[in-house]
Amino acid sequence: MIVRIVKMTFKEDKIIEFLAFLEENKSKIRDFPGCEMVEILQEKDNPAVIMTHSHWQSEAELEAYRNSDLFNFVWSNTKIHFNAKPEAYSMLSLDKL
Repeated sequence: MIVRIVKMTFKEDKIIEFLAFLEENKSKIRDFPGCEMVEILQEKDNPAVIMTHSHWQSEAELEAYRNSDLFNFVWSNTKIHFNAKPEAYSMLSLDKL
């Protein structure tokens, strides 16, 4: 399993707009083949920092999503609201305690 974590920092006046956009599109992301779960996290002391935490059955399925029309639509409508360069990590899940 691949765990994908993406840290995004938004312009403060665009946070609500992004969350509304995500609400409209989250089921499409979650239903993409290979996606097991998606979690949206917001930093407690800095609400402009939002992270996505997703689980993918394989790297190939994550890459299929990243090369899809859906990803291009979501990403192009998300990155216009950034206040800083995003950080993304693809991790292997070794164990759950």
